Amino acid sequence: MELKVLIVDDDDGMRLVLKKIIEKNEGFELVGEAKSGETGLGLVEAFSPHIVFLDIEMPGMGGIECAKRIMDIAPKTFIIFATAYENYMPEAFEVYASDYLIKPFKIDRILTTLQRIKEIFVNKEADAVSPPQINRYSLSKLIIKSKEGISFIDCKDIIFIERENRNTVIHTLTESLTTSEGLSEIEERLDNSHFFRSHKSYIINLSMIYKIYPYGRWTYTVKFKGTDKDALLTHDRYGQLEKLFNA
Repeated sequence: MELKVLIVDDDDGMRLVLKKIIEKNEGFELVGEAKSGETGLGLVEAFSPHIVFLDIEMPGMGGIECAKRIMDIAPKTFIIFATAYENYMPEAFEVYASDYLIKPFKIDRILTTLQRIKEIFVNKEADAVSPPQINRYSLSKLIIKSKEGISFIDCKDIIFIERENRNTVIHTLTESLTTSEGLSEIEERLDNSHFFRSHKSYIINLSMIYKIYPYGRWTYTVKFKGTDKDALLTHDRYGQLEKLFNA
């Protein structure tokens, strides 16, 4: 599997440097380049890259805003900020950046970051999915409006809920339902003793968790019973989850 990479930077020289590094490393494919956040966002929607190298100060839409929008479209994207400015680091962490590189940076640093991301995908593919052994607890139904009408979903069957392509997708044991409702709206109607907001883009069913493993420096991947789909868990929420299970 080749990991798709996108470069978004208004500096022609920096794009060339990153392009050469990516093209010389096996397992990575450069799928596009952009000089602005607006163009970069369009390429994200067109190519669904696994990794985005993102400058911060660019004409028009800046890198932080672009990253926020990418996270709403594809929250599992690895965002690597490459910038000359240190002062944006706190904002970069708020959008769960995988790395923050200060220009000029050493090539070895980029290679290390790319290798770390590649290992995450290798481990993910090698990870076997456990057969479903699900404890069915009694919960009410979740009523969801969608283009197809109104659906009544048994909460006990929900595996996790995520934001994807500006919509909310509810994954159950048998289907995935898409709605325009916001994640927070749905969260308010769920039993918080069984459902947990693991990430700004994910709500997970605690009884469905099978395994948790690192996904970048500040994020984890949550694997579930009986499915190859997964969700994200931030470092802060991991600490809260740990306390929840150890209580």
